Amino acid sequence: MGVVITVIGCDGGPLPPGAEPLVAEATLVVGAARHLSQVDTGAERIVLGAVRDAVTRLSTHDGRAVVLASGDPGFFGIVATLRRAGLRPAVIPAPSSVAHAFARLGLPWDDALVVSAHGRDLRRAVNVCRAHRKVAVLTAPGAGPRELSAALDGLPRRLVVASRLGTPDERITGPEGDWADPNVVLVLGSAPEPSPRWLAGARPTPAGWALPENAFAHRDSMITKAEVRALVLARLGPRLGDLVWDIGAGSGSVAVECARLGAAVVAVERDADACERVRRNADAFNVDVGVVHGAAPAALAGLPDPDAVFVGGGGVSVLAACLERRPVRVVAAYAAVERVGPVLEVLTVAGYRAEGTQLQANRLAPLPGGVHRLEATNPVYVVWGERS
Repeated sequence: MGVVITVIGCDGGPLPPGAEPLVAEATLVVGAARHLSQVDTGAERIVLGAVRDAVTRLSTHDGRAVVLASGDPGFFGIVATLRRAGLRPAVIPAPSSVAHAFARLGLPWDDALVVSAHGRDLRRAVNVCRAHRKVAVLTAPGAGPRELSAALDGLPRRLVVASRLGTPDERITGPEGDWADPNVVLVLGSAPEPSPRWLAGARPTPAGWALPENAFAHRDSMITKAEVRALVLARLGPRLGDLVWDIGAGSGSVAVECARLGAAVVAVERDADACERVRRNADAFNVDVGVVHGAAPAALAGLPDPDAVFVGGGGVSVLAACLERRPVRVVAAYAAVERVGPVLEVLTVAGYRAEGTQLQANRLAPLPGGVHRLEATNPVYVVWGERS
């Protein structure tokens, strides 16, 4: 016969329809202690601790087996683990903990992002929470509500911890409250009520990038030109879960474009008026950009480690300070060719594969009579490195 596995979702209430006969017929039942305590069976029981051991036992079992799991086991759950092991279970789901948590607050969640920190690096979940205003985080001990709250300290986010949902011990509280593991944390920022959507989760990527300079507030054309910004964005590769630094941000055009592509962004700028322009530009595009008023490299000391860095202002010492934080990708733009050689050397010595190019665009400018001339922009040297 071999093993026949059914995974049954548990949400604290009665088992889903059709589940009880399967439990009664099973000769092996696997689940967390709290789930096993809810079923009456004389079958062999395995308390789900080390998942690998449970999967091994299921693989060698001859007969019917039931796996009891929280909520929807096909949603960041054990179904994927079983399938990776070559097992093909049937599934009877219950509502997920995420659905329960948002329901407790009376909130829709088709516009929410859901990330897991269970057995994963918490920093990627944190970066998603920096960049987006409605996120559900599936946590784990050591990567839970308190750690998440500490990482987001100072940001305009409200954290709601939901644990033991659907049980008499259900708790809806803040990160310092009386919650239990496992739990889901809702990280919420101020946002307008969502409009009707066709795609759940993250917003679609923007229809265009490398926007024209007049899309941003800036002073005296002190802004990274669109042609340069296109290459900078391509080499930075900003994406959901990344943290990007924009050093010497100026108008914040690079920072805002990275945020539009889903990344968390911190803009560092020493001029107070420019900092305010960065905030205005971020607000205009309805994205979140953290703004740090200060001069690099000193202003970098308290920042979380980046995945990618754009250096739009400052000397080689600023770039060197960024490299000490070991981002995966670094891009720098300079007006003077003399900067290129030292920058390439600093990147290479730090273990980065370094490349560069000169960009000079000639834009079409209209003339009387329906003809055009070429209007040159100033040349810019763009240097980038990727960690080996």
